[in-house]
Amino acid sequence: MSLYSICEWLQNTGWGTGIRESTWVFPIIETTHVLGLALSVGTVAILDLRLLGLGLKRESVSQVMGQILPWSLSGFAIMFATGILLFWSQAVKAYDSVFFRIKILLLFFTLINALVFQFTVYRSMAEWDRAPVTPLRARLAGAVSIALWIGIIAAGRTMAYKF
Repeated sequence: MSLYSICEWLQNTGWGTGIRESTWVFPIIETTHVLGLALSVGTVAILDLRLLGLGLKRESVSQVMGQILPWSLSGFAIMFATGILLFWSQAVKAYDSVFFRIKILLLFFTLINALVFQFTVYRSMAEWDRAPVTPLRARLAGAVSIALWIGIIAAGRTMAYKF
């Protein structure tokens, strides 16, 4: 069984067809996906800007992170769940879309960037937490995160116009 045939099967299940052909369900899921994206990426951008030293300089990175992380994770969970439903309803189109593949690749790189930050830079945060200018590796993690999320959003929006 090929990946394409799995996508065909998934799209043609009752759930996939129901989501795709519903007057209200698909737009509600898509709107919820965008709201989850705004919540997740918006809050991550606040942290990234703090890492870059471009905002909230009077707040420690740990305070900013502690306050926004629950919101970021909630937004990501919403975005992830609704993204799966959107994929489910149009799996073949997504499979054929170069922009979908770019989006997934960029999401993977975003995960790698977050893990590298968590297991390297974050471990020494106590030393630089209150500094108005964070270490180069923290600034790089913030800049890479912003760039990746811009790419993910651009690829996702382009998918809608190239389906």
